[in-house]
Amino acid sequence: MHRIRAHLISDWHWVLTRSWSVRFIALAAILSGAEAIVPLLSDRIAPGIFALLSFLVTAAALVARLVAQKHVRD
Repeated sequence: MHRIRAHLISDWHWVLTRSWSVRFIALAAILSGAEAIVPLLSDRIAPGIFALLSFLVTAAALVARLVAQKHVRD
């Protein structure tokens, strides 16, 4: 049996603060929370809209994770 060892990448701070995949994942988390909370506050929003948006943003995060992003110095 093989052990999987997790190690932080050397530029983890840049990835955490600047990569599009992390931004999309954060947005998907917000949309998932909204999916649970908004229906309690309003019935004007169509059911499932936040689930659909969350799915689309998560798919975008997957694509962004596979696309090379250049380190741009501020």
